Amino acid sequence: MHALRFDIFDLEDASEDLALEEEAERKFGWVLKAIFIGTAGLVAFQFFPYMGDNLLQQSISLLRVKDPLFKRMGASRLRRYAVDDGRRMRVVELGGARELLNMLKTAKDDKTRKEALKALVALSHSDEAAGALHQEGAVPIISSTPNSLEYTEVEAYKSSIMKRFQELKYEIIPTEVEVVL
Repeated sequence: MHALRFDIFDLEDASEDLALEEEAERKFGWVLKAIFIGTAGLVAFQFFPYMGDNLLQQSISLLRVKDPLFKRMGASRLRRYAVDDGRRMRVVELGGARELLNMLKTAKDDKTRKEALKALVALSHSDEAAGALHQEGAVPIISSTPNSLEYTEVEAYKSSIMKRFQELKYEIIPTEVEVVL
């Protein structure tokens, strides 16, 4: 009988030890989470100043590179950056609109044209940015961009920008369409 009583006390001690271990693991987990969040906050605080104009200038610089992949990355960044009128105008002020038009004019593949047009559509949502695009000669460049058999969105982006210019009453001179036989 004494042996049975001894085993019951061992089980109670073991369950208390297990509960203490679980509590220690939970507390240690919270400590690790706190360290991770603190480190992430410190890293974000250190790099946050680079997210403004430096990132924007780097994105515009990517449009000048010869590699189409980097051009697409730069256009994609500019598109995501241009979420309000102030940011759209900042892109225009730093020469992003001009570089996007140059990218569109010299693009040799449909993916690159598509990304340039997407970024131009994002910029054209601002009246001032659309005016700057028009002054840069966007209409003939956009209208002469060939349609893509692979990406049907190209035609939609082109017509969206041209419709935006019509809404703003900008002069749109029709270009001659080449017929390839």
